[in-house]
Amino acid sequence: MTRSPSGRASRQRIEVAVANEQSALAVDEARLRRAVRIALAGTAVRRAVVSVAVVDDDTIHRLNRQYLDHDYATDVLSFALDRSEDCLEGEVIVSADTASAAAGRFGWSAADELLLYVVHGVLHLAGYDDILPRQRAEMRQRERTCLAHFGLDYRFDEAEDEDGQPSIDHLGGETQS
Repeated sequence: MTRSPSGRASRQRIEVAVANEQSALAVDEARLRRAVRIALAGTAVRRAVVSVAVVDDDTIHRLNRQYLDHDYATDVLSFALDRSEDCLEGEVIVSADTASAAAGRFGWSAADELLLYVVHGVLHLAGYDDILPRQRAEMRQRERTCLAHFGLDYRFDEAEDEDGQPSIDHLGGETQS
């Protein structure tokens, strides 16, 4: 339960549907639903309907090309279907194939990598962005906080950005509002 600006307790109403549309990776749907709720906790969103689809690389590639005109597979897509200050309806699509391929590089399981993709996509739906370094740092901190609820330490790439700063962005997700 959170407090509204008036100081009264306000309860979030978050509906989450998970569709597992692939067979390469076992999916803990309850864990993904919990991740959506955790990612939205502490935001201005009071009511939300979020669908999460776990797909393969071919499917996410097709969707990325169809909706964003990007001709490549990616880790996560997020689409805000309807958004106001305190209400949200959106979709998050994550690639189990990409999670399986990337997980070893970051020293955790494919299920943990997939969890990060879901959190990342939901944060985009809630209004977080990762284009500017300051925004990216804020989003990564929120991701760390969310993953800590699952006993996970955020894993990142030690490569440097073009400005010489350590890069913590191993997510290449796409967002459409």
